[in-house]
Amino acid sequence: MASRPGPGRIALASYIGSVIEWYDFNIYGLAAALVFSKQFFPEFSDTGGTLASLAAFAVGFVARPLGALVAGHFGDRLGRKSMLVISLLVMGVATTAIGLLPTYATIGVWAPILLVLLRLVQGVGVGGEWGGAALMAVEHAPPNRRALYGSFPQIGIPTGILLSQLAFLLMTQFFSTSALESWAWRLPFLFSAVLIAVGLLVRMSIAETDEFQHARQNQDIARIPLVEVFRRSPLQVLSGSLLSLAGPTLGTFLSVYMISYGTRQLDMDSGTMLWISVALSVPWIAMMLVAGHASDRMGRKRMFMAGTGLAVLAVGPMFLLVNTAVVPLVFMGLLLMALANSLINGSQPAMLTLMFPAAVRYSGASLCYQIGSIVGGGIVPLLSASLYARFGTASAVAVLIGGVSAASLLAVVPVRRALLDVGAVSADSDAPVGAVRETEPVPPRS
Repeated sequence: MASRPGPGRIALASYIGSVIEWYDFNIYGLAAALVFSKQFFPEFSDTGGTLASLAAFAVGFVARPLGALVAGHFGDRLGRKSMLVISLLVMGVATTAIGLLPTYATIGVWAPILLVLLRLVQGVGVGGEWGGAALMAVEHAPPNRRALYGSFPQIGIPTGILLSQLAFLLMTQFFSTSALESWAWRLPFLFSAVLIAVGLLVRMSIAETDEFQHARQNQDIARIPLVEVFRRSPLQVLSGSLLSLAGPTLGTFLSVYMISYGTRQLDMDSGTMLWISVALSVPWIAMMLVAGHASDRMGRKRMFMAGTGLAVLAVGPMFLLVNTAVVPLVFMGLLLMALANSLINGSQPAMLTLMFPAAVRYSGASLCYQIGSIVGGGIVPLLSASLYARFGTASAVAVLIGGVSAASLLAVVPVRRALLDVGAVSADSDAPVGAVRETEPVPPRS
C-alpha cells in the first residue's frame, strides 16, 4: 500500500513529474525551431520549413484535449494517481521513439508523417498531466496554501524547459552544426528514457487524495464525467477555458517562438539565444513560486488579473528591447514577460481546479486548461510566425499576444460567481485567506 506523505512531498512529486513531462514536450519545440525543418521538411523553403516544423509542433497542442478527456474521465472515476503514472509513461515512450526516428533522407515522406504521429502521442500524454498534477498538489494542500502548492506543477514547466534548453545548449557546445543537424539532436530525446524511469519511481510512491477517496466513499462518482461537467458547471467551462489562454501563450512564446525569432529574424547565434533562455528560466521559476505564495495572501483572482494586464502592456516594450539584439536588453525584455507569466501561473492552478466539484474536477480542469493550450500554446506560435512572414514586423505579433492576454483578463471577471456555484469562495479571488469560510467540506486525514 502506498505511504501517505505530507502535502509538501506530494507537491514535490507533482513538480518532478511536471519537469519530466515538459522536458519531453519542449525538446520537440527546440528541435522544431533549430533542426527539424532540414531533417524532416527539406523540400520546403527556409521559411516554409520553419512553418512546417512549427505546425508539427502545434499538432501536440491539438492532441492535448484528447489526453485531457481520457485522463479526466478515468481520473474522476478511478483516481488521480493512476492517470499521472500512465501519462508519464505515454510521454516517455513517444519522446524516446522520436529520438530513434529515421529522417526524410532515409524514408522519405514517412518521416514527417511518423514525426507528426509521435507528436500527437506526446500531446495525449501531456494533456493528461496538468490536471492530475495540479489536483494532487491542490487537494492535498491546506486550504490557506492551495495556490502555493498548486504552483509546484507550474514551476515544473519552466524547469523542464530549462533542462531541455540545457540539453540542446550542450549539444551546440560539444558538437558541430553539421553533427547536431545530422544525429546529435537525437541525444536529448533518448535521455528522456532515464528521466521517465525516475519519474515513475517518484509517482508510484504517492497516495490518492482524500477528496477523491471521500467522493468515492460517498458514491459521488460520475458515470460519464465529461457530460456531468457540462451539466453541472457550464459557466466554469467557459470561463476556465478562456482564462487558460494566457499562460500557455506566454510560456510557449518565450520558450519556443522567441528563440526562433532571435535566430532567424535578428540573426543572433542560436547558442546565445539558448543561453539567454537558460538564464531567464532561473528567475522565472523563483517568480512563479513567489507568485503562488502571494496569491494565497493577496487573492488569486487579483494576482491573475495583474499578470494578464502586465502581459497586455509589456509585449510592445518587450519587442523594442529584444529588437536591439543586445544581449542584456534582450534578457530584460524577456524577463518582463516572464514576470507576467509567473503572476498568471502562480494563481491559476488553485483557481481553476477549485472551480469544479471534486467528482468532475479532473475532467473540468483538464478540459479548460487544454482548450486554452490549443490556442495559446499551439496555434499562437504558428500565427506569430505567419504574421511576421506576411507583415515583416513584430508589431503584428505583439498585437496578437496582447489580444490573447486581454481575452484571459476579461474571462477572469466571472470567476467569483463560478466559485460560488460550487461553494468554494475562499479559493477565489480577492478575499485574503481566512476572510471567507470555505464551504466545500474536506474530510479529515486518516
